[in-house]
Amino acid sequence: MKTIIAEKPSVAREIAQIVGATKREAGYLSGNGYHVTWAFGHLVTPALPDGYGIKGFHRDNLPILPSVFSLVPRQVKTDKGYKADNDVLAQIKIITQLFHESEKIIVATDAGREGELIFRYLYEYIGCATPFDRLWINSLTDKAIRDGLENLKSGNKYDNLYYAAKARSEADWLVGINATQAITIAAGRGTYSLGRVQTPTLAMVCSRYWENKQFVSEAFWQLHVSTDGKGKDEVLKFSSDDKWKDKQPAEDFYQAVRNSGTITITKVERKETTQETPLLYDLTTLQKEANTKHGFSADKTLSIAQKLYEAKLITYPRTGSRYIPEDVFAEIPALLLTIKGSSAWGSHVNSMGEPTRRSVDDTKITDHHALLITGMKANNLSSDDAVIYHMIIGRMLEAFSEKCIKDVATVLASCSGVVFALKGFVVKQKGWRAIYGEEAEETVLPEWVEGDILPVKACSLAEGKTKPKPLHTEASLLAAMETAGKETEDEELRQSLKTCGIGTPATRASIIETLFQREYMVRQKKALVPTEKGLALYSVVKDMHIADVEMTGEWELSLARIESGEMQAEAFREGIETYTSQITSELLTCDKLFTHKETECLCPKCQTGTMQFFGKVVRCNNPSCVFPVFRQIAGKTMTDQDLLELLTSGKTGVIKGFNSKQGKTFNAVVTFDEEFHTKFIFPDLKTNDKNKKRKE
Repeated sequence: MKTIIAEKPSVAREIAQIVGATKREAGYLSGNGYHVTWAFGHLVTPALPDGYGIKGFHRDNLPILPSVFSLVPRQVKTDKGYKADNDVLAQIKIITQLFHESEKIIVATDAGREGELIFRYLYEYIGCATPFDRLWINSLTDKAIRDGLENLKSGNKYDNLYYAAKARSEADWLVGINATQAITIAAGRGTYSLGRVQTPTLAMVCSRYWENKQFVSEAFWQLHVSTDGKGKDEVLKFSSDDKWKDKQPAEDFYQAVRNSGTITITKVERKETTQETPLLYDLTTLQKEANTKHGFSADKTLSIAQKLYEAKLITYPRTGSRYIPEDVFAEIPALLLTIKGSSAWGSHVNSMGEPTRRSVDDTKITDHHALLITGMKANNLSSDDAVIYHMIIGRMLEAFSEKCIKDVATVLASCSGVVFALKGFVVKQKGWRAIYGEEAEETVLPEWVEGDILPVKACSLAEGKTKPKPLHTEASLLAAMETAGKETEDEELRQSLKTCGIGTPATRASIIETLFQREYMVRQKKALVPTEKGLALYSVVKDMHIADVEMTGEWELSLARIESGEMQAEAFREGIETYTSQITSELLTCDKLFTHKETECLCPKCQTGTMQFFGKVVRCNNPSCVFPVFRQIAGKTMTDQDLLELLTSGKTGVIKGFNSKQGKTFNAVVTFDEEFHTKFIFPDLKTNDKNKKRKE
């Protein structure tokens, strides 16, 4: 008898059907010499500190560095603390019996780092010695499952993957448990959650927020001149190379150009340019583009992709590779034929030649190749599911189409000492750009040559404003996580930086969701905006190791090296323990940032507790309320007197020196709205009887 263990019941049912295990039992299926059972996520996890006899949050216990991690069944939180989940205990009991009765185990958990850990932790907890093989597949189609079962891999081939997964799990425990306890002890009240990847990610959101809010916009002026194009009524507009910070010289040049009435061509450059096809999707790129184009959260995109995978419609979604190997490339023509009859894509398939090879590279495949459809017919997809499915099809068609080729012309002209430029292009071969037809309209320039004198039909002086970097969206945050904050538009460089990114394609969505759940940030349309709670935490940890994005990226690189066999897990563990000791010490010494003084000021929200004045926040001491008022609002730090006035009378006097989003200073009264969020009141100085209100 052999036992196959899958990660989810739905996947177990698919595999059971293939092997003929059709008899339903409690917690598994059986038949034809097989038992097919399942986990539901992590059934076994490292024990919390009380599993090592350490209860509560106490300074003397830190750092907590277990010499050996104990494994326990997954727990649930109750009013009396954590206890084992009864459903988990029941399933572990069933799996234990099946494992011990079997001559062989076939591991069919998801083919990746976490899937490997789910099985190995369970195997270790049970104390099982039954030999096991690995089912390693890229999709859940019947053919893929059959091929995988005929080509099972020895379980020990994935030992390094397990060592990396175990090292990641223990590192997250060490950093998360110790950092959370240390900052909570330092704060003296409430619980603050920190994490190895979570906190650097929050730091990137908060850093961008302050960079955006503190940006001071500057005016600039640019000249434009218009002349005749090729067509009878066509007008072409040149723009000055220079942008002037001072208006007076810009106006002087404007008058000179206007009075001249002509501009002279000084240089004409024509060349053919090639736009390479985009690479296939990995999970992160799919998440970024789904967020940018459709507003989908990273978590939503992953959830849909997982659903499509389990419906046999796409290959394994939690992939970090944008390439496919040679053997998969050989199947691409047949795969494209499966969408030949599609009303949306059929015409593109019919017009394609031989698939191009830019996304083919055996050396750049990690656990899994890039995202592809499987060729199975997609029926009755919801609108959101269809969006992701068709994005993957569209990207496949782009990736296997020809390059886009253009003739680009760049023309320079001068007048009165001002250099002007104009670009135009003509598409010679649409190639992959034809798939979505989003190419900009062609600009056909006349056959100008150096020395041509053109009439100035119109001349204008336009004022512009410098703009800050926008707030992070999930798309830009995913990109920053992927490259440890190093911004680049170069695709090849971005690929090389992936090895030192923070998080993994499989975990980044959950990290972002954790920041929402902790109320450290919120969504405002597509923008990610840190809350006052998130900004207050960032102000404490921003210069500490726990918030260092690049250092966290280095740990991710170490995990990748463990997976590839280049580094021993023990060396990584030693480094993480040293790092944990450093951050614990740093966080415990930040208690001065949380020192407070007691007052008799009644909490305006619960009317029960009294307000404690901390360095960055005033907070209610009632544990069921802990209502906060943060000192810094719109770039202005309020004094104790300001806050006391707000808390006792419901509003302050007029406070000077707030900073608007546009970088301008303003004066306002601070008060509360009906939900006790702070907001501004702007006295109308003209009538003195109307208030113009705006929320903070």
